Amino acid sequence: MRAKFTLRCTECKSENYHMNKNKKLHPERLETNKFCPKCRKSTVHKEKK
Repeated sequence: MRAKFTLRCTECKSENYHMNKNKKLHPERLETNKFCPKCRKSTVHKEKK
């Protein structure tokens, strides 16, 4: 029941991180602060559609 997904930077739209989660326990989309190498700063990353 684990699903792989990609995190995308909200500012530059680059896809930086690949993660997985249990969709049964966490059906909502993940949103977290991560470092974006393209922006060269910490930005909000959201789960890609």
